[in-house]
Amino acid sequence: MNKLRSDTERTVRTILEAAERVLSRNPAASMEQIAEAAGVARTTVHRRFTSRDALVDAMTAWATHRFAEAVESAYTTTAPPLVTLHQVTANVLRIKINWGYAMSRTPSAGPEVARVYAVARERCDEMFRRARDAGLLRADADLDWTRRVYYALIHEAATGPDEGQDADALATRLVDTLLHGFGEHNR
Repeated sequence: MNKLRSDTERTVRTILEAAERVLSRNPAASMEQIAEAAGVARTTVHRRFTSRDALVDAMTAWATHRFAEAVESAYTTTAPPLVTLHQVTANVLRIKINWGYAMSRTPSAGPEVARVYAVARERCDEMFRRARDAGLLRADADLDWTRRVYYALIHEAATGPDEGQDADALATRLVDTLLHGFGEHNR
């Protein structure tokens, strides 16, 4: 029974990954096109997902959980704040780049999705408090505004013209922009 379960999970993941690739290129793609890209029969996709909306909801939920894992795996209070900021940023960028279609969808208002985003926001707020306390941010920095700008930078980095650029390189560029901006006095 355990082998059957892992085969089912592997099939579902294959379908979700194929759906991400296909829908990223063509948001109007059919279930049949997704099945073909996944290398499975159309009936297999329909057996796992009752509708296209159910498939997209599953993709969004799956990507949301990967997002939560990305934040949690990098977040620490023992590493220097700059290291944590870079690692969290790189991890989140990887998810947002690889799961761009799913991450761009409005997640369901379910309690689990809300919990994931609430925890991520808490981690982000703590990360910026630590960065301020370490002198990386000005002592008078508005941390709510800083977080909102950080989120916007992540969105732009993940969806911008730097497609194909390594997430670590993008994270370095993003963190440098956040901490130093573009003004000459910041160098």
